[in-house]
Amino acid sequence: MTYSEKTRSNAWFLLPIFFGVIGGIIAFFILRQDDPHKARNCLYLGIVFMIIGIILNIFIAVTIPDLDSGFNVNI
Repeated sequence: MTYSEKTRSNAWFLLPIFFGVIGGIIAFFILRQDDPHKARNCLYLGIVFMIIGIILNIFIAVTIPDLDSGFNVNI
């Protein structure tokens, strides 16, 4: 089945930028019939931002030594 390719706005790239992989998946399913190239790029962009977020979270967790001290709460 072939679809006629229409160009879609570049504003669709904002969805994976703000919502990560979920936004990339949403943009992919909306754009896949009209502009498959842009749909794949949105999905890839969402995956890249997810990986960057995981790496930053690991980096922050490693650099803060008092993170696992129980927050000094006495029960």
